[in-house]
Amino acid sequence: QVHLVESGGGSVQAGGSLRLSCAASGYTVSRSCMAWFRQAPGKEREGVAAISAGGDNTYYADSVKARFTISQDNAKNTVYLQMNSLKPEDTAMYYCALSPWGWIGSFCVAGGRHWGQGTQVTVSS
Repeated sequence: QVHLVESGGGSVQAGGSLRLSCAASGYTVSRSCMAWFRQAPGKEREGVAAISAGGDNTYYADSVKARFTISQDNAKNTVYLQMNSLKPEDTAMYYCALSPWGWIGSFCVAGGRHWGQGTQVTVSS
């Protein structure tokens, strides 16, 4: 059974940084397409970053390009989201997702996706 545990969220001031972690068990992240999503109150969940199995492909939403970086540590079976230059509009619940069916186009295949429980990020102005 796939189990994803996010950590690293918190409250920061605008311009600050946070690093989110997603520790996986039950599946190997290096063989999966991994993604970070976020959902702010009253808004739809949106994909902000993704990395294909092996790390050959990455995706970043326009709103986070040049500020966020997705990476993975295969030895720890963990995926990270480094978030720099945070803005109040980055405030949201952040979710890690594992897609065992790989990459298609410019993102992870939606089918078969597993989700973590989320970690809250709050950025104050």
